[in-house]
Amino acid sequence: MANAIDRIRFNVGGKIFETTTTTLANAGRNSMLGALLDENWNLFSSAGEYFIDRNPACFGVLLDLLRTGELHIPPIMPKKLLYREALFYGLLDHVRSARWGPFDGNRLHLSSSVAGRAPGDPTAVRASPDGGCCIAHGTLAHLYDWMLDQHNPINLDYQQINDVGYIDTDTIVLTARQPPGRAGGGMGLFSPSSGELRHRFPVSHDNKVKSFTAGALCFSNPGYKIFASCKGRCNESGIGVWDQITGNQSDFFYQPPGCSFGDADKLQWIEGDNFLMVATLFPRTDNCFIGVLDFREKNMVWSWTDERTMAAAASLDEKRVLHAIVMEDNRSICVVNQYEDLGFLDLRRNGGGVRWSSRSKLMKGKVRGEESCYPKLVMHRGQLFSSMNDVISVFCGPEWVLTTTLGTNYGGPICDISIGGDRLFALHSETNVFDIWETPA
Repeated sequence: MANAIDRIRFNVGGKIFETTTTTLANAGRNSMLGALLDENWNLFSSAGEYFIDRNPACFGVLLDLLRTGELHIPPIMPKKLLYREALFYGLLDHVRSARWGPFDGNRLHLSSSVAGRAPGDPTAVRASPDGGCCIAHGTLAHLYDWMLDQHNPINLDYQQINDVGYIDTDTIVLTARQPPGRAGGGMGLFSPSSGELRHRFPVSHDNKVKSFTAGALCFSNPGYKIFASCKGRCNESGIGVWDQITGNQSDFFYQPPGCSFGDADKLQWIEGDNFLMVATLFPRTDNCFIGVLDFREKNMVWSWTDERTMAAAASLDEKRVLHAIVMEDNRSICVVNQYEDLGFLDLRRNGGGVRWSSRSKLMKGKVRGEESCYPKLVMHRGQLFSSMNDVISVFCGPEWVLTTTLGTNYGGPICDISIGGDRLFALHSETNVFDIWETPA
């Protein structure tokens, strides 16, 4: 039993709560309630209690969470109201860990779906590190925080958004297509909370700033570099490199003969090896190309193209690669075609062919009419995810066997997927609907 010294009384919105210093300590020193235990705080008023002018019902739920470690939300209480109160007290991480467990693709449940405000074909979904997301749609980027509250959108006027990426929870980068007959395009750094433009990234060639279209985007951490495929009107086509801290251009890998680096669909930084994977895929080009670049030596250390495979194939559609991703062990690249096949390229063999896996067959899902979407690949903590129409397939194990399928019966085909903050986001092509998948505690 707690003695009188350990007991603390709160008056929250006119309702009295009594608890102990032990319970408050469970909140952690970085929270408002945990900080009240600091000796520099004048905890009590003259009435012997601490008054907080907030919602008493939510305070009771959060106090019970600190006591038991369990979260019980009354049916009549809006979840967003509780989340906002938890944010005020510094307990949002406690709520998240109690409500959702560690990310596991085989245990994901559909937690909610959000209908966007801009109908039509969206471009991409990108998850933020804290579980929010950005939906790119034409010239607009719609921004959502962890509570799925929408912030001010980013409007690039007449510039079509090509790619989006979060450097951190407070910094987002957008690449854009240069409009015909107009200067500009390129790449900018924005605030996800306000949509404010903080920095523009120029490309310099022959000591002159050039207008350019920026495409695929990725980051290196550590290293603090930003990589983007760039296509200019003259010779400034290739892969640009900028410093995340200063925003200055630090390097440029010019497009080699026979390669379309400026049109690259996918960039991925290979951690540990300090290499960059660059992929130009169908349908942007008939002959797919995948290369691995070493920026320190200005050298392409590995490359593969399906040009010879396509020439020898009876059907040109047989092995067209639609997406690619470097696996987490850095030993292979996984590719996917429109026939639901997953294949693997060995990074230890330069120019080797694709090993198509009979065990790694995507679930195709349903197609409404003539509409379909190209598959996308994501790796996360030893699990491989791939979308095909309105289904997401999850593969695990050394042979990448299909273990789980995720899907809904509305929203249409899935055009993009992204994972961040222990959430999987799936963006549908119809009416800009996106689903949020989470792992129950």
